[in-house]
Amino acid sequence: MINRKKSSGLIITAALALASCSDGAIKEENQETMVNNILLEEWSGPYGGVPAFDQMKVEDLKEAILKGMEMKMAEIEAIANNAEPATFENTIVAMERSGAPLDRAFTYYGIFSANGSTPEFREIEGELVPKISEHSSAIIQNEKLFQRIKTVYEAAKTNPLPADQQRVVELMYKSFEMNGAELSQEKKDQYAALSKELSSLYTKFSNNVLHDEESYITYLNADQLGGLSEGFIKSAAAIAAENGNEGKYAITNTRSSIDPFLTYSTDRAMRKEVWQTFYARGDNGDEYDNNELIAQILRLRREKVELLGYSNYAEWRLQDRMAKTPENAMNLMEAVWPAAIARVEEEVADMQSVANRNSDKITIEPWDYRYYAEKVRKEKYDLDSDEVKQYLQLDKLTEAMHYVAGRLFDFEFTPVPEGSVPVFNEDVKVWEVTNKTTGDNVGLWYLDPYARPGKRSGAWATTYRDFSSFDGRKNVLASNNSNFVKPAAGDALLVSWDDATTFFHEFGHSLHFFSANVKYPTLNSGVRDYTEFQSQLLERWLATDEVINNFLMHNQTGEPMPAELVAKIKNAGTFNQGFSTTEYLASAIMDMKLHLADPTNIDIDAFERETLAELKMPKELPMRHRTPQFSHVFSGEGYATAYYGYMWADVLTADATEAFADAPAGFYDKALADKAVKYLFAPRNAIDPAEAYRLFRGRDAKIEALMRDRGFPVTTE
Repeated sequence: MINRKKSSGLIITAALALASCSDGAIKEENQETMVNNILLEEWSGPYGGVPAFDQMKVEDLKEAILKGMEMKMAEIEAIANNAEPATFENTIVAMERSGAPLDRAFTYYGIFSANGSTPEFREIEGELVPKISEHSSAIIQNEKLFQRIKTVYEAAKTNPLPADQQRVVELMYKSFEMNGAELSQEKKDQYAALSKELSSLYTKFSNNVLHDEESYITYLNADQLGGLSEGFIKSAAAIAAENGNEGKYAITNTRSSIDPFLTYSTDRAMRKEVWQTFYARGDNGDEYDNNELIAQILRLRREKVELLGYSNYAEWRLQDRMAKTPENAMNLMEAVWPAAIARVEEEVADMQSVANRNSDKITIEPWDYRYYAEKVRKEKYDLDSDEVKQYLQLDKLTEAMHYVAGRLFDFEFTPVPEGSVPVFNEDVKVWEVTNKTTGDNVGLWYLDPYARPGKRSGAWATTYRDFSSFDGRKNVLASNNSNFVKPAAGDALLVSWDDATTFFHEFGHSLHFFSANVKYPTLNSGVRDYTEFQSQLLERWLATDEVINNFLMHNQTGEPMPAELVAKIKNAGTFNQGFSTTEYLASAIMDMKLHLADPTNIDIDAFERETLAELKMPKELPMRHRTPQFSHVFSGEGYATAYYGYMWADVLTADATEAFADAPAGFYDKALADKAVKYLFAPRNAIDPAEAYRLFRGRDAKIEALMRDRGFPVTTE
């Protein structure tokens, strides 16, 4: 979920993190206990079985989740009360096998939540979330279960297991220990109560943001369309008509709609209105306002970690991340921040000069940044983003991604016949993924590209089934999800270079899923400040000559992008890095500082203003995600105190990119690609991320590569 990068999966609660990714391996000996609910049933059909998305009904969801939790808890109790001494097989492997029906139910839950939330679903979600939290807490706090896990963990210290088994034991033990398994019963009860309350607050926060995205639409008249492209206008007209405003033009309150409007609209007053509406999500002083909700979340998070003996949430959260400590994460961000805001000052000066020369009589404001940045781009680099966009067709970009996957990963993508695999919306397309060398099926790739009511904003990747091999090979079912404004019938969907980069980024997550070669489901878990690395790395193939020359074709003439335009794009590679780095870093620093601050009487609005002032945040641009709409951090815990992870991963990305640039065959060097797949993609979390990177590069990554990549000054000691 994430600046131009979004989350690689939907985190519902800690229950999902604990639920095994194993699918179908469970021995369902007591079939009579299974309710007649399609959401719990084993998946049937081709490709190792596929979700019955065409049969899922929201009214079946509550029963499925409740029954699935009951079934999983019975398995947990059986493991915990096993009379045999605890071993890796009868405890850890048994845990890995548990909960398959619940996992399947959560797959459907995730689709409803992320891709098609309705008022009916939200009502059920509100009932289920605290129950899911209680279920998770009951597993973590099962003393007999934890003692069995601890017994295996302690035994493995003196008699190490095979490397992958050792890693599973350590990860499982750490997950229980970090979530209160060693607490006294009194503190366990407090911890569980806090987790339950937080789970409901996360859901409310998310629904408040979604409400403000769905409820605020700006309608334009025909005389307010100056500067907008024909394709954008046609889409805006279609959306207005769908909302009962025939003859008008709709700007929806989502990034995919407002970004192009702010870039090209000549109507400054409307730019301001659209900008203010978008950045006021969750901050409108009404029943959907998130400010007090955030304060509650921060207080409860602090209470939870204090029970565990930590002084703040960030200290607790980062202990098992690459950064290890909040200080390390802040040191990286603070090293880049001065160069970023200095570059913003230069960019604003260039924009103000353009405005002055045009006699616009304005001072650059946030709603002007994209508009005048585009004018500077044209002036400095003779580069017109709208001209570039004519060569960026979503269908051709999809082909380009598949081409890259074939060259680097030996994957082949073949569209499955329509109707042969169930989908949850008619816009979803599916491809079979095979290994080109062996012909073996790797899995299925689902693509859900368009925005719709009830779909959360942004772009993300997720899995419906992860790879594992300990109970037979599991084919991967992976999905990419975007929020492009659907084009008018018969028109190609044209996207910006930034959106094309995001498209490649999210596909990088899917390639990470498809490349997995791990035995145990737990090893598919990600380290948050590392999992964005693989996807950020794949972005770099968009600008390779092979992609540009073969897939970036003009949407009307079919001609390839001319060499002079390619040269302009590459020449402008570091253009506007002040803006993109600063808006991201401001959000990442805010995330960390909020969780380091004393939350006792925190005023979120004041804290945001004062922190930005201390940072000397340029007034001409906002944070990428203002605090009241910061879903990464406050709709769950996956990115809380971890938004810095994009920059941490980008240090790795920039460093690895230099390795490919220097390789004998460049970005398509087979030997280096094989090495990247072997050490950076296939192991998932079976190897410590820092060690995995050293195996690939022969050393640790260097921040200097990041500074060079962004065109910032590189200082040497």
